[in-house]
Amino acid sequence: MDQAEQLRNIIKANVQPHRPLARVITVTSGKGGVGKSNVAINLAIQFRKMGQKVIILDADFGLANIEIMFGAVPKHNLCDLIYQGKSIKDIITWGPMEVGFISGGSGIAGMSNLDKDYLNYIIQNLTELDEMADTIVVDTGAGISDAVLEFLVASGEILLVTTPEPTSITDSYSLLKALNRHPRYLRDTTQIKVLANKVSNEAEAEALYAKLEAVVARYLKMPISYLGMIPQDNQLSRAVMQQKPVSLDTPRARSAVAFELIAAKLMNKELNKNLTKRGMAAFFSHIVSRK
Repeated sequence: MDQAEQLRNIIKANVQPHRPLARVITVTSGKGGVGKSNVAINLAIQFRKMGQKVIILDADFGLANIEIMFGAVPKHNLCDLIYQGKSIKDIITWGPMEVGFISGGSGIAGMSNLDKDYLNYIIQNLTELDEMADTIVVDTGAGISDAVLEFLVASGEILLVTTPEPTSITDSYSLLKALNRHPRYLRDTTQIKVLANKVSNEAEAEALYAKLEAVVARYLKMPISYLGMIPQDNQLSRAVMQQKPVSLDTPRARSAVAFELIAAKLMNKELNKNLTKRGMAAFFSHIVSRK
């Protein structure tokens, strides 16, 4: 029995029929500095305002953008769950509006080498997240590293953040190209939604998307869609300097209103009727079984 089959059996044993599955939204970007973590945390806040139970998984190893904006340093991370016997509840830090936060640490990289008992313990804990959260937002690192790609192929819903900078558009294309070449990328069941950030207006955002979509359609033939835009906003910059999400600091700022509209679009049942929830146990099984 290979590891992938072993994982499927473990998940079947732990996930009961009709048990709720969390929606996993993975936020990524082709390069750093485009506001990816800002998008992740502000969408989480907006989801919470809509009554969703939300947890953010910070998978941007080596950086602490989410916890800085949370204004809280987590006592534990995913490594402590994997190697120190902590429970899933032990490693969650609760931030503003009771948005949960899990620091990924570097523990995920070693998960593929764990034995069956360890995997069983981890999967048992991860299935609890499906009961604790309606939506889980995964904030990946930037770029096309193997770690980032592992998260993307595991996700059924990807938010690709890009800006009008030529390098951002080019790097977004490079990321999609690498994803398209990945042997475990599931084209038919993965939704890729492009979010234009730091734009002057809707017209600039739509032009940005049209430019990216044209080259993707011509060379990659990957299905992508336009999600919306977040405008360049001085109030957002000020909130970042104060280590606060703009959606809480200045809820009527242009950027905060835009985040509210994006969140509403993501939660629109009619617009997302073809979306399949995988849950956190299945999400991590893709990462662990990469060998």
